[in-house]
Amino acid sequence: MAEVEINDFINRLVGSFVPEKAVGLDATIQFNLTGEHAMQGYMVIRDGQCSLAQGLAPQARLTVTAKSEDLMDIFTGKLDGMQAFMQGKLKIAGDMSLAMKLLTMFKMQ
Repeated sequence: MAEVEINDFINRLVGSFVPEKAVGLDATIQFNLTGEHAMQGYMVIRDGQCSLAQGLAPQARLTVTAKSEDLMDIFTGKLDGMQAFMQGKLKIAGDMSLAMKLLTMFKMQ
């Protein structure tokens, strides 16, 4: 996967945010992507807005670790998130209820 693809995916992810699914949510989610194009970044969901930044979150409520390819497949529906978790492809630390709700807050195609 090229760097351009990762950036395109991140831009699409933010653009697919459904604010109605995150009413009242104030959360920071750390993403630790591994694989050929490893990167660290975090998502802040607050006041019906979603933003992404590179690096380590000052204080994350949830940390998600996965290969960048697997995370793309989860968000686009090519890979079931629960199955990925059970297979060890997706590691979650922190607020598990937020993790379960996360996919419902984005409508990617």
